[in-house]
Amino acid sequence: MNTENLPKRKPTRLKGYDYGAPGAYFITICTQDRKELLSKIIVGDDAYIVPQNNLSKIGLICDKYINNITNKYEDVTVDKYVIMPNHIHLLIFLHGTMKASSPTKNIETIIRSFKTMVTKEMGNSIWQRSYHDHIIRGEKEYRKIWEYIDTNPIKWESDCFYNK
Repeated sequence: MNTENLPKRKPTRLKGYDYGAPGAYFITICTQDRKELLSKIIVGDDAYIVPQNNLSKIGLICDKYINNITNKYEDVTVDKYVIMPNHIHLLIFLHGTMKASSPTKNIETIIRSFKTMVTKEMGNSIWQRSYHDHIIRGEKEYRKIWEYIDTNPIKWESDCFYNK
């Protein structure tokens, strides 16, 4: 089979970067074809009413496994997250050097494990291949991403992942 004319998949990780290094990471995981399976954002008629983000059954499963990350992985915390209709934003912090006995060494392993656990409980995969990551460089950027995650449901209809 001639593969020369097939599209080439571009690497999504920063070349040469150690994703097991201590620090903060902004992660976005999307559903396959951006299907709105995880939650429903209910926007009220009044501009002063904050939209409600109601998790679906699948969203509740995701929530359970996100909350388990800190228990499962030593020196890892999920500082902030939001489960949107077709994607999840996570602010993950790796504290110090992972011990050799630790079940994980890097962000990729944590995300793969999360997606696998949700898939096993669901009985089928709902995930887009891979994930988006951003290495956070500094407290100002950390606060900006924290606020972005916090306000994401409010801005759902103008979000780049919004399908309507």
